[in-house]
Amino acid sequence: MSKARDFDERPLPLFEADEAPIAPLSTGKLPSYVADHRKRLRSRFLSSGAQALPDYELLELLLFRAIPRQDVKPLAHKLLEIFGDFNGVVSAPTARLAEIKGVGDAIICELKVVEAAAHRLARARVLNRRVLSDWQALLDYCHTTMAHRDTEQFRVLFLDTKNTLIADEAQAQGTVNHVPVYPREVAKRALELNASALILVHNHPSGDPTPSEADITMTHQINLACQALCLTLHDHIIIGKSQELSFRSEGLL
Repeated sequence: MSKARDFDERPLPLFEADEAPIAPLSTGKLPSYVADHRKRLRSRFLSSGAQALPDYELLELLLFRAIPRQDVKPLAHKLLEIFGDFNGVVSAPTARLAEIKGVGDAIICELKVVEAAAHRLARARVLNRRVLSDWQALLDYCHTTMAHRDTEQFRVLFLDTKNTLIADEAQAQGTVNHVPVYPREVAKRALELNASALILVHNHPSGDPTPSEADITMTHQINLACQALCLTLHDHIIIGKSQELSFRSEGLL
């Protein structure tokens, strides 16, 4: 005879499920039309992939887990209206998400897990690879990690003698239109990592990747520091919302 269980062995959720900004269902169960809609979405995603779903439906798939007993379509549309697109929602600052009615810890956690996964996948495609031979993968990584930031960030990609990426480090955080960068510290870190070459990357939260005079001056100073130490500065890339600018391509380096 089996021993009776006096406790539930299922794992407890990390967060309580969020409540959607609509009236709760009296039965605690999904109406059949909502349940059928979820089933169709999952089936279409599995059979045809993410390209078969518009942004709001892909976002619904994420929200299902955080709000298991309510229709999440209104919230999905609301988030897209506020943040613009799927990428904008997933990469939105936690504090900004928390201000929206119906968005609690469970939803924020789901969104940030997806964002972290996207960053790691993109980084895996370039780390320990010869980045100059797969430039598009490098640009994709930079856009994934930086395009939707609401403040400027300055990163340095350190390469070895074969132009293999050996380290990717954020050197400084800034404001909406400025980030402090110290050429001496950049060169010093390159020597510590035994790097032979560098690629500079920073973002413009405004969305326009056009370099400022300060950007051009700073790049020139870092290039001089690199030349003095026999380091190669391959490029400085500015990431905008949907496009980037290469100093090398523009003849600025």
